[in-house]
Amino acid sequence: MAVSMRGITKRFAGGVVANDGVDLDVAPGEVHALLGENGAGKSTLSNVLTGLYRQDEGTVSLFGKPVSFSSPKDAIAAGVAMVHQHFRLVTKFTVAENFLLGSGGSFDAKNAAERITALGKEYGLEVDPNANVWELSVGEQQRVEILKALDRRAKILILDEPTAVLTPQEADALFATMRRMTEDGRSVIFISHKLHEVMKVSDRVTTLRDGRTVGTVVTKDVTSADLARQMVGRSVVFSEDDVEDRPEVDPSRLVLDVLGLSAVGVRPQSSPKSVDLQVKAGEIVAICGVSGNGQRELAASIYGLLKRTSGTVKVNGVESKQKGPRESTALGLAFIPEDRLKTGLSASLPIKSNLALKGYRFAPMSSGPFLKHKVIKANAEEKVKRYGIKCPGIDTPTRVLSGGNVQKVLLAREIGANPHILIASTPTRGLDVGAIETVRSLLMEAARNGTGVLLITEDLDEAMALAHRLVVMFEGRIAGEFHRGDFNIEKIGLLMGGHSGEDGAA
Repeated sequence: MAVSMRGITKRFAGGVVANDGVDLDVAPGEVHALLGENGAGKSTLSNVLTGLYRQDEGTVSLFGKPVSFSSPKDAIAAGVAMVHQHFRLVTKFTVAENFLLGSGGSFDAKNAAERITALGKEYGLEVDPNANVWELSVGEQQRVEILKALDRRAKILILDEPTAVLTPQEADALFATMRRMTEDGRSVIFISHKLHEVMKVSDRVTTLRDGRTVGTVVTKDVTSADLARQMVGRSVVFSEDDVEDRPEVDPSRLVLDVLGLSAVGVRPQSSPKSVDLQVKAGEIVAICGVSGNGQRELAASIYGLLKRTSGTVKVNGVESKQKGPRESTALGLAFIPEDRLKTGLSASLPIKSNLALKGYRFAPMSSGPFLKHKVIKANAEEKVKRYGIKCPGIDTPTRVLSGGNVQKVLLAREIGANPHILIASTPTRGLDVGAIETVRSLLMEAARNGTGVLLITEDLDEAMALAHRLVVMFEGRIAGEFHRGDFNIEKIGLLMGGHSGEDGAA
């Protein structure tokens, strides 16, 4: 075996056991998928293999020889490399300069450029070695990370959620590269929550749950549903074909009307430019695009967190005067921000207080300057029960909850206000399969009750499963729009990558 991990146990302070006797075998020349919910132990196991952590118990062998790593440098020297979900590149440096960082050799940029070009041609990872990293697309930056690993003669490459920021076409190109690597005898450990990708590219799959190994299967012998059951221990709805009782759109009620909206983002590429967008009651409209193309800024400017430089926003026919989030809330606009604990909730406050944050100034939660604590308590107890929030009690600090339960608190507060329009920005990011199913069900329930839902997502599968309409953004502009029944993943992917023209219209 290229990798043999036996009985890996890793404990952390506070009695947390992240890995509990985990076994993993990876053969030479295979793509081996590693699946599991958040907190299942995938990251810890990867960090043991790459030398970031040392296991408390168990053994690691590479190609039949026991190894013990004290640092990532030891792992790299032994032929183990990892491409993290968040790239570790210096954006002000060129590709060649980043290539040389940590290599230990002489700083010969010309030689590095030649190696980049040669490896790029061999593995289909072409990138300009003289380009500054900040000028590259996310997909090109990922190529740089993979090329660095290949140049250091990595025999075992770990890819952590590598398609999270790629267009469908870029993902397919990555899969082709992975196959080329395995044809050379390299082993690829593929960490992903996208089950259809695991089915498409992997040879075998190992599933972890609660820090333990559930089992290893040959991919061709199982279905996506089988893998989902292994992850969460029950059947899970995760595709558009499984969605029942789809919300009906009320064409007579326009709950969100955005005309000519422009705003200034961090970069010109992420600044919304003359955006027109409408959402009707009961309708789910998904905004898709590669991260950094203005989706986040569009959501913030509609809600009043980012100042519009031009254009208008109307909620249920009433125009927003740009007075901020309080005005938006009063108009009937709810918001699930991308960073739920930094922007959406106060991590240190108890659950009951977070559930009351938008209503405590008004009846029935207050009377004049006085809070009605019994009402606030009853509100929290009702929402914890209704939305299935798993917690020790309503006085529990929100920060101790799992990601899925934190998101449930946020959804309970926002949906519970019965808004005209709900903006949900990447609401399932970082959640496990079971929590994703719950969040999607809550969004569908809100739409069935007449709320218009504006879903900002980088997950095309999610958009296609939930949305009545799908809108693609590229460099701050609306690049195209698709209606359910006309969804075309190839055309959508082309528009996400900036390829415009009649072939991208539907």
